[in-house]
Amino acid sequence: MGDQLSALTTVFTEFYYWVTVVLMFLIHIGFCMYEVGASRRRNHLHTLMKNTMLIPLVTITFFFFGWWIYWALPNGPWIFEGKGLILDGATGATQFGPASEKMGTNLGDRLTGVFWAAFLLFSWTVASIVSGSLIERVRSGAFWIIAVMIGSVTWIIDAAWGWHFDGWMVKLLGYHDAYASGVIHAIGGGTALGVLIVLGPRLGRFAADGTPREFVPHNPWLVTIGLFLIYTGFWGFYAACNVPIISPATIAGQITGETWTATTIYLTPTTLSAITVNFIMSLSGGLLVGYLVSKGNPFWTYSGGLAGIIAASAGNDLYHPIQALIIGGIGIYVAYKLHFWVERRFKIDDAVGAVAVHGYAGFLGVVIAGFMLWGYPSSPFEGYAAINPLGNFIGAIIMFFVLGFVPGYVLAKILNSFGLLRVPRQVELMGLDFRTLHEEEQARQDVREAEKAFA
Repeated sequence: MGDQLSALTTVFTEFYYWVTVVLMFLIHIGFCMYEVGASRRRNHLHTLMKNTMLIPLVTITFFFFGWWIYWALPNGPWIFEGKGLILDGATGATQFGPASEKMGTNLGDRLTGVFWAAFLLFSWTVASIVSGSLIERVRSGAFWIIAVMIGSVTWIIDAAWGWHFDGWMVKLLGYHDAYASGVIHAIGGGTALGVLIVLGPRLGRFAADGTPREFVPHNPWLVTIGLFLIYTGFWGFYAACNVPIISPATIAGQITGETWTATTIYLTPTTLSAITVNFIMSLSGGLLVGYLVSKGNPFWTYSGGLAGIIAASAGNDLYHPIQALIIGGIGIYVAYKLHFWVERRFKIDDAVGAVAVHGYAGFLGVVIAGFMLWGYPSSPFEGYAAINPLGNFIGAIIMFFVLGFVPGYVLAKILNSFGLLRVPRQVELMGLDFRTLHEEEQARQDVREAEKAFA
């Protein structure tokens, strides 16, 4: 009976993560459609290929060192107790490096591969957050370097610190961010902001007196469908952040068998039922307030739904549904107002509002969770700090600024100093697809000449 139950557990868990990975792939499809819909026609292919090619680049680099970083660095950069980057089995690092027997076909380990894939899809997501902000002016090669940095280095460091059951931020600060308001979204928004400051606005985006001109999405249908696909994939993301386990079932203190349950990434208990209700409620709060604050603007209404989920994600494992609803609404209200204030004050051209929707809403969501969940255990292990406002605020600063804004700004400055960050002015004016369009026209000309020859 025990062997049968163990086999069932393994098969269920393997299939569980496999399904979440498939669902999360919809996030990337949604990002591609969203970005193409928001860009102008002369930049469509460049926009699409820029976001498509991060898939192989981040995948390969995540295989070689990103996954290893997650298991090697939970105790911080050599300054906290633990082994840090030292290759020592006690850290788990050697078990999850590229040469590990776990990273391939291994009938004795059916789970590492699908768990790795779930984290990989998170990496694609955080890189795509940056991608949308930079459309219509960034060089593809520059973006791919940025994508590898955040997808396989910086975000996985913050995951090791604050999204690992033994991370030092959880242990010492009581940091809580169950569904990655900060760990994925705030760092993505912070990185995008750092790059945008160096990259500069699109040509014509601001008038001579500094007044912003609106570049309306050319295809609102693609934007809408893209965001709905992101919602759907985000639902899968929520499931992927849980760990399905079997625990003893007890009656009156006596073990009577085994029962299915689920935990967060911190191994604290929750249920798929609870997070399903809270997901929908935070989506609804974001959509409703997004519609009201933008006066019915479709782009910001749909973006509001996403911002609502992101703002509530840090605590959606524990929130009451009404809390999730209200926090979702607060998230988009603050993100919307901050977006336009920063745009006017600092001339930041965030093409899809990603800094606001992911960065500001994610930062705020982490801070709110620190207050709303004050005193709850951050971990099932003894000696860990409880969830508290200061710990989550410090964590939000680390995610948005220390591991987000600073690396994004520094890398963008380095690329810009070599002339590798932004496309030339004439290319931007003609459109980043100009070479492809030229080749297409040349092909049509060849066909016309061939038809004349056979006429």
